Amino acid sequence: MPAPYDTNTTATELVIDYASIIEGKTILVTGVSSGSLGNFYVQSIAKANPACLILAGRSTSKLEQCAKEITADNPNIEVSTLEIDLSSFDNVRRAADQVNSWDGIPAIDVLVNNAGIMAVEYKLSVDGFESHFATNHLGPFLFTNLIMNKILKSASPRIVIVTSDGHRMSPIRFGDYNFDGGKTYNKWVGYGQSKTANMLMALSLANKLGVKHSLQAFSLHPGAISTNLSAHLDMNVDIQGLLSVYRQLGEKEGWEDQAFTLKTIDRGTATHIYASFDRSLKANNGAYLIDSHVADPLVDIVKPWATNNIEADKLWVLSEKLVGQEFSY
Repeated sequence: MPAPYDTNTTATELVIDYASIIEGKTILVTGVSSGSLGNFYVQSIAKANPACLILAGRSTSKLEQCAKEITADNPNIEVSTLEIDLSSFDNVRRAADQVNSWDGIPAIDVLVNNAGIMAVEYKLSVDGFESHFATNHLGPFLFTNLIMNKILKSASPRIVIVTSDGHRMSPIRFGDYNFDGGKTYNKWVGYGQSKTANMLMALSLANKLGVKHSLQAFSLHPGAISTNLSAHLDMNVDIQGLLSVYRQLGEKEGWEDQAFTLKTIDRGTATHIYASFDRSLKANNGAYLIDSHVADPLVDIVKPWATNNIEADKLWVLSEKLVGQEFSY
């Protein structure tokens, strides 16, 4: 029987439980800047002696700082850095080419798509797409598929995508994913659409590659944690916009004074580690995870638009069209 993990489980505890699985693995993680969940994740799993950690992000200086901290405490781990801007398809393609050129890293055992943005003002990416949808979904979709051959060379390939219970704020707006040039834009709805996309992408990967290539893919909600993801927000003001969306949707949090209970970063990163290494999850390929367990739609907050195979197929086709490349698995 798997351990009874819950909302109080910490990353520190899970690294001990999964140490033998983590050891020797090659793991690529996006979004590892100081103060982030990605940073705490790589710092935590480094204690279990993975063979190689690939740290990916926009800032070379932040990547180098993270790498320096890891190697200082764990000199036997190979650490590589990868500069990538997920909001730019050209940049994503260059980063993927770099990963694919690394002959010394023949396989990637775990890819963790952790980087993202939250509740930013309306802006189009360089390729012309709403910034949440571009950075949180289209960029990771393209990058993941471009390095898929290297992932599938692993004996037990796994892809983890960090989403949020914020997915309930919006399904995929297939007819208006760009919010009519900003006219229909709400920054929390934009964020919600991208988080739904994360869940549907994990489901598609599991459906397309699970049986034939033994790929496992999961999405996860880490919980509400105070990190650099929300550093640009004035929550005294922005929380009202969030609660307004919930009220419009009829979600009970819209009327609660204390709608969110914050986790520590150690608790908030636990589900990252559970998703990356728990062996019992094989029976739930494609699942959405929360509090280090498979989410139960009858108990946890899970919207059907984010777990629907038809919606997943539609998003896959749309994503291929928008990135300009088909991936036939």
